[in-house]
Formats: sequence, structure tokens, C-alpha cells
Amino acid sequence: MAARSLRAHLLRILLPPITALLAVGAVIAYYPSIQPAKEAYDQALVDIGLALGAHVRVTPDEYRFEIPPAVEQVLRTDRYDSIFFRVLSPGGLDIAGDPALPLPEGDQMAFYARYNGKPVRVVSVHTPCGRSACTVLVAETTVKRERLARDILLQSLFPEALIAVATLVLVWFGVKRGLWPLAKLSEEIKARSPRDLRPVNVEGAPEETRGLVTAMNGLLEEVAQAAQNQQRFLANAAHQLRTPLAGLQAHTELALAQPMPEKARAQIEQVHRATVRTARLANQLLALARAEKGGRVNGAPVNLNGLIENEADDWLRQAMARDVDLGFELEPASVRGDAFLLREALANLVHNAIEYSPSGARVTIRAGKRNGGAYVEVEDDGPGIPPPERERVMERFYRMPGTPGTGSGLGLAIVRDIAAGHGAGVEIADGSGGRGVRVALTFPHG
Repeated sequence: MAARSLRAHLLRILLPPITALLAVGAVIAYYPSIQPAKEAYDQALVDIGLALGAHVRVTPDEYRFEIPPAVEQVLRTDRYDSIFFRVLSPGGLDIAGDPALPLPEGDQMAFYARYNGKPVRVVSVHTPCGRSACTVLVAETTVKRERLARDILLQSLFPEALIAVATLVLVWFGVKRGLWPLAKLSEEIKARSPRDLRPVNVEGAPEETRGLVTAMNGLLEEVAQAAQNQQRFLANAAHQLRTPLAGLQAHTELALAQPMPEKARAQIEQVHRATVRTARLANQLLALARAEKGGRVNGAPVNLNGLIENEADDWLRQAMARDVDLGFELEPASVRGDAFLLREALANLVHNAIEYSPSGARVTIRAGKRNGGAYVEVEDDGPGIPPPERERVMERFYRMPGTPGTGSGLGLAIVRDIAAGHGAGVEIADGSGGRGVRVALTFPHG
């Protein structure tokens, strides 16, 4: 059988008849009320037409329309609608008014038309003109009529809507009350982070769902074990790589310090760069494995200023090697967390800013408090990150097309995971003056 929601099933049973009764009641109440109102509006237009017809004067040579401007202004004035008129002689010639007002077809006395791009209601009135009869057309836009129709419809729908709403509310809350334990279990599972693989409490689950909860707990245990094995492998592999890579890097540096042919030096320099890059990747994988251990990081207080100051010398050497002006704007700020992970997140931000900034660029590291919470940010005036790419650059192993350098695409992914573990947000924005990029970690209050 297809999966069904009991709440939705009951609503499907009740909604069609309630909707049908509502529609029938609205029709029964609407039409007897709207027709007299429409006739009253038409009669008002007829009265205006008769009043206008009384101002037609017949002479042996012509028909003239004589009306004071103030009277015409009064006749045309309405709170909601615009009023137009057209006076025609017995022969069909225009005497006064709006000559473009449409004429009736056949013997129509009242009809709808369009005038000046708006819908209008037009009435045709015959008034005496000497021994013949002149025709007066009076038109009015339909704002009042539409408002009246809407008001009458709403008034007719209101009682039926109250009954329908009351019925739906009773059914909704009745079913919701009955399904409350299941909804509570669903909310508990939805509130978990993707890394929270703790088993669900079976004792608090409804009797009918205990089999499902038990099976889910078994699956969560298997997933947790697989994640732990993956993290353990990643950490072990990265750790095992660090020692030989460090030795290889030292040997290449010693070799480069010795005299050798230029071709050999170029090869050794290439090996040295590859070694440095691989060693950084191993360190990033270690940090990533540690950041993925799951859950919120509840560490000791960490002084962000002290953490930055401890790493400042190393970052300054990197900046000087790239001819980048590295500056600091530090105010007192501390958070609770893992100092190692926070240092790794900052190191990745600073490395990216220095690595991708051109020679002579400026990089600024800031820390302090904002809106009650601590923050730390790194800003540069390099090429920047376009807004469409700012979400993707935090994906693992993603690098923007055309990005120079030999990065692995892990830096910002590590920053994102470490920030998530500390309950912090990551914001990527333009740098000062719209140049470069500013990446900020904003920690929660307290």
C-alpha cells in the first residue's frame, strides 16, 4: 500500500464537501444581493443622463449643449470612479462630451465596454430635443462595482468560512494530539546535526514506533563505526606521512644549500615545492580528521589575541617571502573551544590570503567583539571571490576555475568544519572598498 498520512487523509475526506458547501452557500448569497446593487448604480447613471439631457438647447440651426462648468464638474465628480458622457443629436452627430465613448450595439440600454484602456459601464438615455429625441451616453469606471462585488462575496463567504475553519481546526488539533508522541520523536531526530550519531532513546518512543527506533539505532551505530574507521584511517595516514615528508623537506633544503648545476637545482626546487605542498596537505587532513570527530566543541577558554600573537612570527615570514604587507588590528576577545583547531582555521585563512594576493598587497588580521560575540577575520586586497562562488569554495577539494597556485581546495572546508564545531558562522564578503575578500568567523554570545 502507498504510504499515507492520517492527517492528510482526514483532510482529503473533509475538504471537498466543505469546499462544495462553501461554494454553494456563496452563490446562493451572492447573486440575490449583487443584482439590486448593480441596478441601483445603473439608475444613478440614468439620472445623470437625464440631467445632462435637460441642458440640450434646440435652435433652428443647431443643437447646443449649455451647462455651467461647475455643474459639469459636479456631475463628473465621484469618490472612486471616473464619469464620462457623450451627447448625440437625433441624427447621431456629437453635440458635447467625450466623442470617443463607445456606442451601444442595437437596442442596448446598458452594457460594458472599454474606454481609455479601462473597463466602463455605459448606459444610453433618450431625452427630448424639440420634436425629436437626443441620445445621452453616460459611462462610469467599475471601481465601485468591483468593490461592492468583492464586499458582498466576502460577506457571503464569511459564515461558511468560519464553519470550515472551525471544522478543520478541530480535526487538525485532534489528529495532532493523537500523533504528538510520533511528532516529538521526529523533531528530536531533525534537531540533530549530521555528526550526532547517538542512539535514540527507545524508552521515550511510542510503543508502535519502538521497532523502527531500534532498527534506526542499529543503522546509526553502523554509520558511526564507519565514520570512526574513516577518520582513524585518515588521521593515521596523514600522521604516517608527516615524518617522511618532514625528512624529505629537510634533505631538499640541505641539497639546495649546496652548489650544484642549474638543471639539477631546478629539479630539486621542484621536489622541494612538491614536498612542502604535500606536507601541508597532510597537516590539513589531520586537522580535518580532528574537526570531524563530531558534535559541538566544548573546550577551554581560548584567547584569540594570544593565539594570533603566538603565530604572528610564522605568518610574517610567509608574508615577507611573498612581499605582502601583513597587519594586525586586535582587541580583547576570547571564546571557548579547541586551541589547536582554532589555530588551524586561522592558519588556513592567513595562508590563503597571503598565497593568492599579488606582490605588494595588504593582508589584515582582526579580532575583537561584535554584537556581543567574539569574531576574528582576515581581509586582503587580492583578486577576491565572486559572490556565486562563495558557497562552493567551502566545499572540499573545490578550487575556482583559473585559480593560480597549487592548493588542494581543503583550506576553507577545514575552516567551515572547525567553525561549525564551535557553533560559529563563516562569512565571506568583499574587502574594503570592494577589493579583495574578507573572511570572518563570528562566534556566539558568551
